[in-house]
Amino acid sequence: MVEIEKQSKSLVKLKEGDKFFINGKEMKVDKQFLFQEHKKMKEMIIEIFNPENEREYQVRYFDDQVESSVEIYELVGDFEYVRREPKSVSW
Repeated sequence: MVEIEKQSKSLVKLKEGDKFFINGKEMKVDKQFLFQEHKKMKEMIIEIFNPENEREYQVRYFDDQVESSVEIYELVGDFEYVRREPKSVSW
């Protein structure tokens, strides 16, 4: 499970241009959208990018259990997202 160090606001309220940090490195939010709806819970995706090296990532979580469901994926190649295990995230 990824450690959430600090939250400037609710994860569901992040929008384009907001800052997101992975292991202390600043990224920028591109967009957030609903990935899949499971009865009363929503599986969400936030697309972020690192402007320094132009790598793209996805933050995936369930809206009803943010603290325990945050996962980070990195875009490798054109279409494949690979799960990463960072030590911490914040926003």
